[in-house]
Amino acid sequence: MTVGVLTLDLAVYESRSLKDKRRVIKSLKDRLTNRFRVSVAEVDHLDSWQRAVLGVAMVSNDPVHVHGSLDRIVDFVRGQRGLNLIDYEKRTC
Repeated sequence: MTVGVLTLDLAVYESRSLKDKRRVIKSLKDRLTNRFRVSVAEVDHLDSWQRAVLGVAMVSNDPVHVHGSLDRIVDFVRGQRGLNLIDYEKRTC
């Protein structure tokens, strides 16, 4: 069994309030969950209206699948309008 964890540090520059940020982040979380079959949660900067840190987790019996999926998630997030990927960290165990 391989567990993959991805931490995404995001900037939501177009956000003017927490409500705006939460709308954008919820939409991204839903798209990631539906498209990649992963668990996603906002884990830091909860009260900041232009920053967010998302934690993404997935489990598989194939480590190659986990690494490839996490790479595709990073590419997907980079292509999203209204968000800027500041940094990310991948871990597997």
